[in-house]
Amino acid sequence: MEILETAFMQRALIAAVLVGITAPAVGIYLVQRRQALMGDGIGHVAMTGVGLGFLLSWSPVWVATLVSVAGAVTMELIRAYGRTRGDIALAMLFYGGMAGGVLLINLAPNGSNANLSTYLFGSLSTVSPSDVTAISLLAAFVILVTVGLRRQLFAISQDEEFARVTGLPVRTLNLLIAVTAAVTVTVAMRVVGLLLVSALMVVPVAAAQQITRSFAVTFVLAVVIGTGVTLAGTVTSYYQDVPPGATIVLIAIGVFVLLTALAAPVTRRRARALRAAEPADASGPAHGATMDVPATRRPSDDVEVTV
Repeated sequence: MEILETAFMQRALIAAVLVGITAPAVGIYLVQRRQALMGDGIGHVAMTGVGLGFLLSWSPVWVATLVSVAGAVTMELIRAYGRTRGDIALAMLFYGGMAGGVLLINLAPNGSNANLSTYLFGSLSTVSPSDVTAISLLAAFVILVTVGLRRQLFAISQDEEFARVTGLPVRTLNLLIAVTAAVTVTVAMRVVGLLLVSALMVVPVAAAQQITRSFAVTFVLAVVIGTGVTLAGTVTSYYQDVPPGATIVLIAIGVFVLLTALAAPVTRRRARALRAAEPADASGPAHGATMDVPATRRPSDDVEVTV
């Protein structure tokens, strides 16, 4: 195939596969914890690492990884202890990270707006052999954590208090999720771009949830969707000369819309069947009376939680 004859596309496809696996693998825990936009915030902070790498003439990927990890740990500590002012502190961290990255790249002797664009939105031609090595090592770490500790991470994502009672090191696991998310951002930035990486963490997971009912199946399907859309977006970008990050995200959203449409009739039929199966309770409250109902329900109350 023509696309496999060029070295830069071989590297881009390898990176795309690794991104497609790692982003949803981390994203499923962020979605479960209602932290879907955490990847976006880490992406802003990672810009400072990219700029610092250019300024010091070091590898932007490795420097961005270190800065992202520091930023993610700070975010988690603010989330845990920030109380009412936590949102302001996070906003300052996000915007400061982006502003610092832009400033440092422009101060760097080998920095330019073109370099900035490739990190913000992704680029196929700029994935170097050293980038592939870094991405492979970082992706191995992400897969090891998200698969090897899936039961513990699922437990704290569902209910931190219950996980703490069972003896799990909740604070350590929370920090580990934050660090893994930061590493994933730097894995994905060369293909998807820092501004769009959060979408690849969230959209495949949301798409998989439309047709699955267990955590394990959702995890596997989200990874399959993530890998499929990154490969499809990379190939489309090569042949149509369009930005890879934007193409990948739009394809992922298209898959989400398609699965939502396919799942809607099944969901309606299931709801009608449940209503029809409910027996009339003669001892229930009289017409016009009120009943006490639970104030809140967790999404996991209605789904199988097989891990």
